[in-house]
Parts: sequence; C-alpha cells; structure tokens
Amino acid sequence: MTAMSERQREERLASAFVNLAAPLVREVSVPDALHTLTQRCVDLLDVSAAGVMLDVPQGQVVEVVGSDEHTRSLELFGLEWDEGPLLDCRRSQAHVGEFRLDAEPACTRWPRFTPRALLLGFTSVATVPLRHQDTVVGALSLLRDRPKPLDDTQLCLAQALADTATVCVIGQQALHEQRKQIAQLQDALESRIIIEQAKGFLASSRGCSADQAFIRMRTYARNRRLKLSDVARQVLNGGVADTLRSPDR
Repeated sequence: MTAMSERQREERLASAFVNLAAPLVREVSVPDALHTLTQRCVDLLDVSAAGVMLDVPQGQVVEVVGSDEHTRSLELFGLEWDEGPLLDCRRSQAHVGEFRLDAEPACTRWPRFTPRALLLGFTSVATVPLRHQDTVVGALSLLRDRPKPLDDTQLCLAQALADTATVCVIGQQALHEQRKQIAQLQDALESRIIIEQAKGFLASSRGCSADQAFIRMRTYARNRRLKLSDVARQVLNGGVADTLRSPDR
C-alpha cells in the first residue's frame, strides 16, 4: 500500500468506529445502527455484502438487517426457514467457519438458504457473533462473490466492528429503559404529592380526617373511572371539593 492509501484506510476505520458509536451520544434506531455495521463491513472488508441479526433487548423481537435489500431478504428467508449461517452462529455462540456455498457441506447444511445465496451471486460466507459481555445476542454474516477466503486480520476487524455496534446499541437500549423508569418514578412521586396535598385541603375544608378525605376522593375516582391523581388536581383547583361531601359521592 502507498502512504496515502494507508492513511485513507485509517481515516475510514476511524470514521467507521465513530459512526458505530453514534447510539451512545444521540438517539439512533436499532435498524439504522445495524445497517451502519453492514455498510462499514462492505466498505472495510473484502466482502460483497453483509447481514446481521440481533435479539433486541426489551423488544422481544429479532432485528434483521442487510447491507442491501437482496441480502436482507436472504437473511429473512433464512430466519423463516430456520437455517443459515446467522442462525448457526447465534445458536453455537461462536464463529461459523467460512463456507463455500457451491460445495456439498453448505448445500447439505442449509438446503434452502444455499441455492438462494448462489442465485444472488454469493460463493462463500463467514460469520462472527454479536457479543455483549459473556452473552451472544446475534450474529454478523460476511458474504463474498470471490474465491479467496477472508484472512484472520479481516475476521478480527469484523469482530471488532460487531462488538462495537452491539455494545453501543444495547447501551442505548439500557439508557432508554433507565430513563423510562426514572420518568415513571417521577410521575408516581408527583402524583403522590398532589394526592397528599388534596387530602389535606379536603380534610381542612370539609372538617374530616385525612383518611376520610382520601376515601371520598378514591370513591369519586372509582365511580367515574378517573385517575386518583386527576381527581386530586381537580380538588386543588376547586373543581370537585363541593361534590366530595361524603364517601358515597
């Protein structure tokens, strides 16, 4: 390689890892993040196309993405047929060695996936797992239309790209879930405060105990299928205080 081509490769590598880390700094959808992974594999590795499958955390779904629509369709068919290199890698939780798709082992192993892959012009496939800590949560397939196999350096780079994308996607999902839980706790706390304020206001204005005031608000809310916190807000705004004279109202 010339010095310029080496520098260009370094710049592309740096750009790839920056793009893959995007979910850590801004909201990026899971499909978009995985699509970036497949595109960077095609850009940086000696492959024709790439596909990826990820068990999306908290989503109870499997996300399947390809570097192009033909590859995505191929991987989706593999998922539907319950066969193919992505599923083998996901289940074995390890690399599935590079397979020649025009040789007998692949045809026997993936009897429906292989003919369709050959029809698209692919002659070999290798996979690497998507890992998060000690768990394999998906797989990345590297599809090629040329006879020369991928070397260890390229497979190591593919694994590094896959690991980076996986950590960032799951990190974003975990942060989103954490924010959701915090918001729910905040809403619950604010509702509790409003209810306590309304109890005190109603008890003072109606000459009853705080427990009696609470029973009246709760009964009013149940009879009208309202949230207790909404009734409490109405009480504080003077909207239903006159109505809440006794528990049966």
